[in-house]
Order: sequence, then structure tokens, then C-alpha cells
Amino acid sequence: MPQGQGQGFGFGLGKMKELAAAIQKAQQVQEGAKQLQEDLEKMEIEGEAGGGSVKIVMSGNQEPIRAEITQEAVDKGLDALSELVTEAMKDAYQKSTETMRERMEDLTGDLNLPGLSG
Repeated sequence: MPQGQGQGFGFGLGKMKELAAAIQKAQQVQEGAKQLQEDLEKMEIEGEAGGGSVKIVMSGNQEPIRAEITQEAVDKGLDALSELVTEAMKDAYQKSTETMRERMEDLTGDLNLPGLSG
């Protein structure tokens, strides 16, 4: 039995244009993601604890860059110093992760694929 004319794959010309636009947008997002990766690597995001007596600096990709510890923090003793370093690391990690998430949302926020959104 012959199929009805114009049936194709159920994609009309309008849907093909939407799909082509979505593919172009996805390519732009991919290029943007490469640039974002480079930007995140260059960032220095600082976490701190003890009122700034311990600072940990990470990249936007959560790579440790450096630690800064004041004499005041050292004078508090090893246990307190260990806690301060841990708190500062968590703070830097949280800020770095949040920065990465925000940048990714900015990059992909207006990406709408035909047939995939509600």
C-alpha cells in the first residue's frame, strides 16, 4: 500500500528550520563551553576562614592554586589550624562550583531544542 504523499518522516519545513537553528545554537554553545573552560582555568576564587586568617585560592575548575596562612592562625595550634584550612577549602570549593554553575547556566540558558521542551 502506498504511503500518503508528503508524509516523509513527519517533519515539516518549519520543523527542519527549527532543527537547523537548534544545531547552530548547540555549536555556539560548544564553542562557548571551550572558552568558558579556559576562563575558569584562569580564575582565582578565594575561600577563607577565621576572619581571613586562612585563605585558599582555587581556579574556577576547583584546581588548588595556593594557600595563605597567617601567623595568627598558626598560633591557634595544629587542631584549630587544620579546621581553619578545611573550612577555607570548603568555602573556596563552594564559591568555585557556584561560579561554574552560573557560567554554564548563562551559556546554555536560551538553548531550546525543538520537541524536547514542554
